Amino acid sequence: MTVLTNEAARTEVLNRLRRAEGQIRGVQRMIEEGESCLKISQQFSAVRKALDSTYLRMTMCFMEQELASCLQPDEAQKEGMDNMLKDMENLLSRLG
Repeated sequence: MTVLTNEAARTEVLNRLRRAEGQIRGVQRMIEEGESCLKISQQFSAVRKALDSTYLRMTMCFMEQELASCLQPDEAQKEGMDNMLKDMENLLSRLG
């Protein structure tokens, strides 16, 4: 079983999830208060985007961990790999 070992990445993912949780609570409150369907659907869209970006970030962190453990790169290679993964994450985030 692979776990997220990068403490900074783990904190980032948890913070993103907490924000999405707050957005979901906001949607619940909007429904309870009788907000318009349009406003509620806009908030649903924001929640989906937040969860999608969190999923992508977590997936990229796992990829980085696995590549680093399999390849055991030196510092120069690690920097190149980090740049490549950041570029890949940026490209993938634009697809959603």
